[in-house]
Amino acid sequence: MENKLIISPSPHIHSGDSINKNMYGVLIALIPAFLVSVYYFGLGALIVTVVSVLSCVLFEYLIQRFLLKTAPSVGDGSAVLTGVLLAFNLPSNLPVWIIVIGALVAIGIGKMSFGGLGNNIFNPALVGRVFLLISFPAPMTTWPLPGRLPLTYVDAATGATSLSLLNEGTGHLPSCVDMLLGNMGGSLGEVSALALLLGFAYLLIRKIITWHIPVAVVGTLVASTGLMHLIDPLSYAGPLIHLLSGGLLLGAVFMATDYVTSPMSRTGMLVYGVGIGLLTAVIRLFGSYPEGVSFAILIMNALTPLINNYFKPKHFGEK
Repeated sequence: MENKLIISPSPHIHSGDSINKNMYGVLIALIPAFLVSVYYFGLGALIVTVVSVLSCVLFEYLIQRFLLKTAPSVGDGSAVLTGVLLAFNLPSNLPVWIIVIGALVAIGIGKMSFGGLGNNIFNPALVGRVFLLISFPAPMTTWPLPGRLPLTYVDAATGATSLSLLNEGTGHLPSCVDMLLGNMGGSLGEVSALALLLGFAYLLIRKIITWHIPVAVVGTLVASTGLMHLIDPLSYAGPLIHLLSGGLLLGAVFMATDYVTSPMSRTGMLVYGVGIGLLTAVIRLFGSYPEGVSFAILIMNALTPLINNYFKPKHFGEK
């Protein structure tokens, strides 16, 4: 009778993962993109990121403490991650008061109104970003030109992004090398494809995410834009331009893979990623907005429950 059989609820085997570990793992993966943004946008990148993070953490604490009457969970890293991702989707010269409004919408509406982490339907950072894009289109589409550790903030010199030039059919596009390294206008966290790919490699090595969603998103967009380029190369840019421009890699690697708002099964992840890639291609090629990643991810977030219902993971022991 010395060996007792203890019955307890699942999980019976723990992998060692936790919310804190995964959230801070993603933050580590974002460090290369942050360093590139500071190099090219200087003081503006620092101000936008710090204000966004502090605002998200403060709003989550206040809402949990005084409205929901629950123990604050800001230490789990999710509010910090939302703040960084929101900042990475903003121009580096955006006024502070607009950043604060975006943080309030991201945390208050995108996350806490659904009950907090684990219950939100949409990616909170993208909710804040799209709200600001619709509410403040002029400052949200005024892009500072990159320099080397510039000390200017609101009065920085501005220009168009690569996707804006494609959409308008004017101007000369940056070279592929500049796009890869980040020497072009855009949101502060999306400009360097190389930095984002380094973060992607880190996430895969640490097994924080799987390859299914990012590869499905990128592969679908490359195939769609490549097909249109073959049909009419004068009207449609090649797939490499679309791959290295805008927020495709940032969205595919760091936001579409959000645990809460993405499907659970591998097949569901592929369907979800293909949907994001197709919607992004349609908006970029035929829509009035030059960029479509944010809208595509939010639309597929809404379809995630349906995808989960149709593509269910196998039960334990099921053949």
